[in-house]
Amino acid sequence: MSIHLHLRAVAESEIRDDHTWLAAFMWEAWENHPDEYAAGIADSIDKVWHSVNDLYAAADARSVDTDKPWTLPIYGGRPVAHSAEADTSNPPLMILERPGVSQAARFLANVSFDELWNVAGAKLGGYGRDEAEARQEFLDHHRDLQGFYGRAAAAGHAVVKAVWA
Repeated sequence: MSIHLHLRAVAESEIRDDHTWLAAFMWEAWENHPDEYAAGIADSIDKVWHSVNDLYAAADARSVDTDKPWTLPIYGGRPVAHSAEADTSNPPLMILERPGVSQAARFLANVSFDELWNVAGAKLGGYGRDEAEARQEFLDHHRDLQGFYGRAAAAGHAVVKAVWA
């Protein structure tokens, strides 16, 4: 089974705080994901986003910031509730507003991947691969998220998140 965390940068003024509308918007974005990824306005992480969050959680031991900015790239944002008549098969959705996007971008720009990996890498497991392959996969996710959040913050965008199964 394939499952993805899909992230899409968008101007807050274009977002409707309505689950049905937002699910349709995100589905269209998912259908156009290769083009949107190439344009730098979308990103996704398959299956391992929980582990990417665990990698960032290693920053918590070093952080004096009580806002826990390490949670923002993956789990940050407020959930968008289903309406009473909403189809519950729609994906879970979250909106990370502009201040949170800026905070996530700063965190990702300033955190040391090597330090995080030294603390958390062994706990993340290799998923059947050697450590070098696993490290490279997480480094690739980190770099993608750095670029994605950096561009979104620079544009003053919010980030909408959906989980597709």
